[in-house]
Amino acid sequence: MLLGRAQQQAALANLLDAARQGRSGATVLRGEAGVGKTALLDDLVAAASDIRVVRVAGVESERELPFAALHQLCGPLLDRLDRLPEPQQEALGTTFGLRAGAAPNPLFVGLAVLTLVSEVAADRPLLCVVDDAQWLDRASAQTLGFVARRLVTESVLMVFAVREQPGPAAPVLGDLPALPVEGLGERDARALLASVAPWPLDSDVRDAILAEARGNPLALLELPARVSPVDLAGGFALPEALPLPVRIEESFRRRIGDLTAPARLLLLLAAADPVGDPAILWQAAERLGVSRDAGDELEEAGLLHLGLRAAFRHPLVRSAAYRTAEPEERRRAHAALAEATDPVADPDRRAWHRAQATSGPDEAVATELEASADRARARGGLAAAAAFLERAADLTEDPGRRAERELAAARETYRAGSPEVATRLLARASAGPDDEVRDARIDLLRGQMAFASADSVRAPGLLVDAARRFERLDPGRARDIYLEAFAAANFVGRFAEDAGLPEVAAAVRAAPPAAREPRLPDLLLDGLATLFTDGFPAGAPPVRRALAQFDVDDLAVEESIHWPHTVCAAANSVFDDAAWHAITSAYLRLARGNGELTGLSYILHMRIGLHLHQGEVAQAAVLADEIDAVIAATGRPSHGFAPLVVAGWRGDEQEVLRLRQATADGATDRREGTVFTIVQVVLAVLYNGLGRYAEAYAAASQAASYELETGFANWALVELVEAAARAGDLDGASRGLARLAERTTACGTDWALGVEARSRALLVEGGAAEPLYREAIDRLSKCRGAFPLARAHLVYGEWLRRENRRVDARSQLRTAYEMFVSFGTDAFADRARRELAACGEIVRSEAPAAVDLTPQERQIARRARDGQSNPEIAAELFLSARTVEWHLRKVFGKLGITSRRDLRTALPG
Repeated sequence: MLLGRAQQQAALANLLDAARQGRSGATVLRGEAGVGKTALLDDLVAAASDIRVVRVAGVESERELPFAALHQLCGPLLDRLDRLPEPQQEALGTTFGLRAGAAPNPLFVGLAVLTLVSEVAADRPLLCVVDDAQWLDRASAQTLGFVARRLVTESVLMVFAVREQPGPAAPVLGDLPALPVEGLGERDARALLASVAPWPLDSDVRDAILAEARGNPLALLELPARVSPVDLAGGFALPEALPLPVRIEESFRRRIGDLTAPARLLLLLAAADPVGDPAILWQAAERLGVSRDAGDELEEAGLLHLGLRAAFRHPLVRSAAYRTAEPEERRRAHAALAEATDPVADPDRRAWHRAQATSGPDEAVATELEASADRARARGGLAAAAAFLERAADLTEDPGRRAERELAAARETYRAGSPEVATRLLARASAGPDDEVRDARIDLLRGQMAFASADSVRAPGLLVDAARRFERLDPGRARDIYLEAFAAANFVGRFAEDAGLPEVAAAVRAAPPAAREPRLPDLLLDGLATLFTDGFPAGAPPVRRALAQFDVDDLAVEESIHWPHTVCAAANSVFDDAAWHAITSAYLRLARGNGELTGLSYILHMRIGLHLHQGEVAQAAVLADEIDAVIAATGRPSHGFAPLVVAGWRGDEQEVLRLRQATADGATDRREGTVFTIVQVVLAVLYNGLGRYAEAYAAASQAASYELETGFANWALVELVEAAARAGDLDGASRGLARLAERTTACGTDWALGVEARSRALLVEGGAAEPLYREAIDRLSKCRGAFPLARAHLVYGEWLRRENRRVDARSQLRTAYEMFVSFGTDAFADRARRELAACGEIVRSEAPAAVDLTPQERQIARRARDGQSNPEIAAELFLSARTVEWHLRKVFGKLGITSRRDLRTALPG
């Protein structure tokens, strides 16, 4: 009808053609109610007669039922379920109630749907249309958003239509390509208005209607219907000053008011029923004495079509019908629908209708809702479980029981990603009668919520308070909570307010000892507490003994969520890189195997640090890319320091400076002390590599200014000693060495004693330095620290050159240079090259020719080289197997090879 509409149709047609040619795509039609989004979808479906189409729609009243929309989409495709890998079959089967089992991880559900649509499209391109996406249930919205972001070469097109208003779909669809759908131009709007109001219009009235409608087709159709031709002609019924969707809905309300009572009741039943199943609708209508003549009346009024599904002319008809009804009428409608719903086949929807039909406390219905919450939780529908529990609490008369249900609802709401609602529910639960156990659980949830929010500085204190409450109730649980408090205190670090690491440690030392057979958490907790109350000499040995007891087979899955940062930071703190490697390897397998993205994100960050310690910058970069993949797959924010640390080790000052300020500011704003420390350590490493020691000293001093952090705080002391010694501040270097030696001597590992010997050698006069340099090289050769080892060769070579032992110096410097080149640590390689040049040896660049692989191609190629299959790679990188295959073909072309076997020799590094 107008150029804008034609352009929108052309854009969608291009996406459809791309799907026919093997490419995938996703887009979101965004616009206000009535602007024509559904009409565009109708046109798209009509143009897709040669491909398979699955069409679903979000329903406002169904937003609390888990995976309701996803079931609509996948139901017709489940004949391909047996083609999915077994873990994905299990996840999808459990989600849809086809199998019994533990609650599936949302990531596995997303991967399963991605694989399912890919398998379906292998035979014939697939178009998935999702209308009214603003009303998708949260679980469906998250899954469909995940799938839409991962589509590449599967011949799948996903098109969402969403109203411009907040809802569960808003954050998960926000980063998808959008196609704004705007109103008609003035010329076409006048033509449409004239077609529905052929009688003469007063010019002022016409202009007012056109201005009010703003080109919205539905408004132009509905607004004139509110008043008589006389009013329209004479100008006595100008539009009211209300938002446009409200005006349109009011127009529908007027039309509903003109219906007979049976027709209004049937329309209300349809509005209250999210399924749209005519059989259920007519059963409920029969219970209320509504005949089928009412259906004919609604068809003639153009408000509801009763075909294979009950379909409203527009979603605003549904909301107008529901809101127009009196509360008692709504309860009668829900009661009739509950009676018509099969209690065995669909107990959750029946319970929901019964809840809406109840005006006062009803323990029987509340108990049904609790059972529905359990089933929703088992399917991974946390938002639905929370909604069931909140409504169950509303229907509970006993104050104590109501508070228990409010607390349960708060916990599930928080886990579902709605902290504001969870806070409100938690406040309601706190107002309940005193109960020691419940109050302790409230304190615990309050602390956990604070840790995951901008209020993280309060989390350690809140968790300590919760742990103290649990000491009397469940000492074993109290110790687990103390470990969470350690994680929170370490994370906020220098920004801690009520309680930092010393306060947490003191609380642990004052708590009752473990009554159970000590496990890793107990041993680690006692060791960390000693570390921060009595110092490294007393605390390092028990921490190392705890790490030696680590066995991933003894850990529950939830422990992989709560502890990775604490356990890995502890290994780093006591200079135990063997434990660091074993722990991160085990946690990485556990997190990937269970699809636990929170744990996976932590471990990937910690694993990057290990790779850099081992001189594996390329592998660290691959994991940084994988963190980006996690962010893209889930839409979850990241701490953002992975690219920064990789750039710092590479010596890329321009990239570090580009990323530094945003990362440091973000860490300060979010009160993330550990991240702030890491940023300063990265700067110290960068400037030590570049030979700009004063700048390195300044950064290392900031990083080391707060001693009470585990993990990378030790690295700051190592950098500080070298930078201060090279900058000529021997007093500062000596003070740094004393702090470092207290830790390294207590830990006693080859890594610890190696970096201590290297640091001490920098401050020793004359020949006494050489045994220390040799000791450093000997010890660091026995641990996993290839990067500190190369630096030992470098500083030893620099010392030898200053001692005029040029032949010996060249040997050490050449070793260091070759190691740095192989690592990809360019700044340190240049520093070694300059020293070699000062010894009279000219070094030509030995850097291998760059291979132009994208980050994702590097990830896929490395995994294929190491023997992983396409489905295995797809599961790890949140892609479909067909997309992995497509990327591998591109890799083969770029590398000039023809098979996976050739990857072993073709890939650099």
